Amino acid sequence: MRTKIAIVAAVVAAMAPLTAARAASPVSVATTTHQAAADPTRTPASPSYTVSLTGNATGGTWTGHESVSFTNAAATPLTEVYLRLWDNYHGSCPSTPVTVTNVTGGTAGALEVGCTALKITLPAPLAQGASGTVGFDLSIVVPSGADRFGHDGSYYFLGNALPVLAVRDASGWHLDPYTNNGESFYSLASDWTVTLDHPTSLKVPATGTSTDRAGTSGRTVTTATAAKVRDFAWAAGPFAVTSGTSPGGVKVNVYRVSGISSTSATSMLNTATAALDAHAQRFGAYPYGEADVVLDNNFWFGGMEYPGFVLDLVSSTALAHELAHQWWYGIVGDDEYNSPWLDESFADYATDLYQGNTGSGCWNSVSWASSAEKITNSMAYWDAHSGRYSTVVYGYGRCALHDLSRVLGTTAMTKLTHDYAQSHWYGVSTTAEFKAAAQSLTTTDLTSFWTQHRIDG
Repeated sequence: MRTKIAIVAAVVAAMAPLTAARAASPVSVATTTHQAAADPTRTPASPSYTVSLTGNATGGTWTGHESVSFTNAAATPLTEVYLRLWDNYHGSCPSTPVTVTNVTGGTAGALEVGCTALKITLPAPLAQGASGTVGFDLSIVVPSGADRFGHDGSYYFLGNALPVLAVRDASGWHLDPYTNNGESFYSLASDWTVTLDHPTSLKVPATGTSTDRAGTSGRTVTTATAAKVRDFAWAAGPFAVTSGTSPGGVKVNVYRVSGISSTSATSMLNTATAALDAHAQRFGAYPYGEADVVLDNNFWFGGMEYPGFVLDLVSSTALAHELAHQWWYGIVGDDEYNSPWLDESFADYATDLYQGNTGSGCWNSVSWASSAEKITNSMAYWDAHSGRYSTVVYGYGRCALHDLSRVLGTTAMTKLTHDYAQSHWYGVSTTAEFKAAAQSLTTTDLTSFWTQHRIDG
């Protein structure tokens, strides 16, 4: 889903990140997890979202309706669902940029977790296998700032703007607070149909595959459809666009703000097509048909990924990393707040492989700040130690994977990452499952390896 918006770790021997991560904004709300019976099945499952929004003249305000259908996959009855309104972090609770009203299919409670979570109590408990639908009116007002949710002049970026269902599992409801240092996102593979009515003068790159039809005078209706994605993002503005298709058949559209040259766009297009094909060869074919890359050198971060949609500086390393996230979080999901290494370390490792970097000797540069510092720490830890986040999760994490490759051997490591991706395709990865998969490929006891590399779980 992801960036970790912190920044893409550059693939250099010193393990310095591409750009320094911004210090996390203080989180005023503690992690909130509403407990349910300890049922390990992730639910609500198989969400299907239908969204219809109308944008104003600039593309900075969107109003309309969203509905989501879902099934309770767990044995424990589902008595409520939660919407995550992530971008309400960018407001001043209770004044929020994302507003949900007129809820149907359940009874809305009060906003929680800094206005980023909304409980909807269902009319009756849903038994295992039963389905439900909730709907609501939606208003989105994009704030200023070149951010994953924000705007840079006339260019608007709407990452995490659409409410998504929270996940309930053996730990209960996952209602972790927003983090600006990385990501808090955790959602299940879903189907989306999103209709955006917008001025014809604005292009709207988006997750999925889009088709256009004429709207009212001076307006275009863009319908984007996406299957088995964890989120939906789009942008709006007078972008210039450069398009091409990878040798593997993936269509790539590179959108750029004014000030970025067509030469830069073409270079990034070449990086995108090459990286997508390289990642696909290693982990499995890219399933989404096309990818949109939106370039703006005013982003404070190196890059941010969404399904089939990437925000990026003009940086080939950042782009290769964000496109690796199409597999490591997008296709192979994880709980980004509690296990950020499962997508960031893996995306940086994939970037190294794409760039031909073996990570030789990089573990020799490791120096821990404290006994509490671990590759597998959660964003709660990294928000409190933000200066170490990129170094440890991106740098040490990718080096740990290179070290694992040396222990297993290149052939076995190649098989591990490919087969692990295949076995978790559209599913969710955990540290314990990855460790077990690695152990299954060697007779060497890896216990000391995990301890040395501070990979717990």
